[in-house]
Amino acid sequence: MKKIYLIRHGETEWNALSKIQGHKDIPLTDKGIEQAKLTGNRLINENINAIYCSDLERAYNTAKIIGDKVSAEPNQYREFREINFGIWEGLSNDKLDLKYKNEIGLWRTEPEKIKIEGGESLEEVQTRAINCLNNIIKEEPGENLLIVSHGVTIKTIILGILDMNLSYFKNFTIENAGLTIIEFRDYNKVLKVLNDTSHLKEIV
Repeated sequence: MKKIYLIRHGETEWNALSKIQGHKDIPLTDKGIEQAKLTGNRLINENINAIYCSDLERAYNTAKIIGDKVSAEPNQYREFREINFGIWEGLSNDKLDLKYKNEIGLWRTEPEKIKIEGGESLEEVQTRAINCLNNIIKEEPGENLLIVSHGVTIKTIILGILDMNLSYFKNFTIENAGLTIIEFRDYNKVLKVLNDTSHLKEIV
């Protein structure tokens, strides 16, 4: 039975400042590095066969730290990048509320209906990420596959695997270093774990 383990990268400097990252390549904080180490400890006994990750630094470094724990080298894929937030990138949540009040309101209530200027839609993110994942699943003989990616991208992957509409995107969240597990059972695809952060309790 195939299992897909989805991990969001550890905390970054901009996460701590509540700034929009998107494709901006922001490094992990010391806390983010520690989150990655604890996540690796959590996965040591899961028999991870292969690791795939976004090519952005925060995801790759998270994957590398985990990989050192589980004896697997990360494979980088641009398709697992975060959504391109276009003109929003680099702005704080407070500035977004002031400068793009209507647009950010739509993002929070009906995000599937907005495409940010200079950026991507949720559907575009989901298409690139799911297509990449499907190709990996076809080619990878191992059963336990780890994907290290980003909050928006992971949410679209979950909804895509479970054949759920993107309108549900707004109804759940993925925390830094949160763990999600989806099992590909004979009769269905089953969400076994969603956004588990119990392995981070000593630093949360």
